[in-house]
Amino acid sequence: MTITEVLQIVDQLVEKQTGGHLDDLEKAVVKGLWQSKTYSEIADECRYDSKNYIGDVSRKLFKILSKQLGEDVNKYNFAWTIERLANSYNSLQQVSLINNSHINWCSNNPQDSSKKSEQNFDKKCYHDLTLAPKITHFYDRTLELQTLSHWLTAQNTRLISVLGLPGIGKTTLVKRFIDLNLQNFDVVVWKSIKLSQSLDSIITEILTRINPVPIQADNKLTQLFNLLREQRCLIILDDVQELFASTQFAGQYKSEYKDYQTLCTKMSEIEHQSSLILISQEQCQEMLCLDEDLYPVKCLELEGVENTKILRNQGLKDEESWSKLINLYEGNPVYLKDIASLIKNVFLGKVAEFLAEDSLILTEEMKYRFSELFHRLSPIEQQIVLELSKSNQPMSREDLRQDLELSSMDLINGLQSLNRRYLLKRIEREKVLFNLSPLFRISLRFVSI
Repeated sequence: MTITEVLQIVDQLVEKQTGGHLDDLEKAVVKGLWQSKTYSEIADECRYDSKNYIGDVSRKLFKILSKQLGEDVNKYNFAWTIERLANSYNSLQQVSLINNSHINWCSNNPQDSSKKSEQNFDKKCYHDLTLAPKITHFYDRTLELQTLSHWLTAQNTRLISVLGLPGIGKTTLVKRFIDLNLQNFDVVVWKSIKLSQSLDSIITEILTRINPVPIQADNKLTQLFNLLREQRCLIILDDVQELFASTQFAGQYKSEYKDYQTLCTKMSEIEHQSSLILISQEQCQEMLCLDEDLYPVKCLELEGVENTKILRNQGLKDEESWSKLINLYEGNPVYLKDIASLIKNVFLGKVAEFLAEDSLILTEEMKYRFSELFHRLSPIEQQIVLELSKSNQPMSREDLRQDLELSSMDLINGLQSLNRRYLLKRIEREKVLFNLSPLFRISLRFVSI
């Protein structure tokens, strides 16, 4: 058999079980398994630092194939199983015909797979990851991944916010979870608010794909929740901060996007078996009003990574200096990628020589990102961060009130809003002190007010 034939068979089996096709990484894994390569060898070919990631992808495929074939498929019998399957039919065309029958149906109970629910929803797998990123590297987020997996698979948490600064790895973490758990959901839809801002169009698309019954134009949200009750759905909204108004306190919806607020509120109030993940740089207001002990909601806040493996594929030298570089740029993967490119081009990849400059350098891309953050702030928040940037020491709330012409209420709300944007560092002593990260502090020198 050729590798093309192997990929055709595995892809058809995966499509019949999940409704989706193999992605590029899964194809590379199938090819490596067929050629009897180790996970380490496959990881090297795919330029992944962790063989564990390749192992996870392989086990996910084995689980899908095992369910579809009704037998245990593993690393050791994979090639033999596929070859036996191919030999049991006269040609690949017959395999294709067999596998394409009822290809979109999936059900925990095979006897019920052809029945419609009382809401007329077929048990149809629908996975739309067109706008989801392709993950090539994943570093140092084991605990966060376990937490997210526990919330979604064990606790059935209905509303989750994944929060943090731009570039910190929010989207990568969620996509990594999906790569490992896609088969656990009947419906998976990934939307970026930057590209799909209309909630009405998102709901219409989902309902049209899943439900053959005509959509009731004035009752779409109710129909959506019927779907969320009938099937295990996971909806991911990326770049949620785009729904919020700039120059206002964090998490304030633009008037035209109030329907998202209704969706988020109802996700936690109505009984169903599905989940909504919000990926955002700012916390939304409805999440702040709900007690996690009383409602099925959770917030996962991401900080920088510390693992030096994040720099391994960047072409840098002086590995003993990598930890210092990571600390200097707060473990932000995007910042580190930018600065690594600068070090390669200007310092021939010599990290020690770059650090010898003994100054915190911002690339033009970093300046642009921080400028965007600053101009999203309300006028009150801008006053606070500019005042903090003048001091070499953390400042208390009382110090800030003396230096700024702000009421106590405005100052407190401003500090709270900056905290929700992850732009403040709090230091708890006898009094709570506030500071800015060194990177954001320096960036304010280049901001045009």
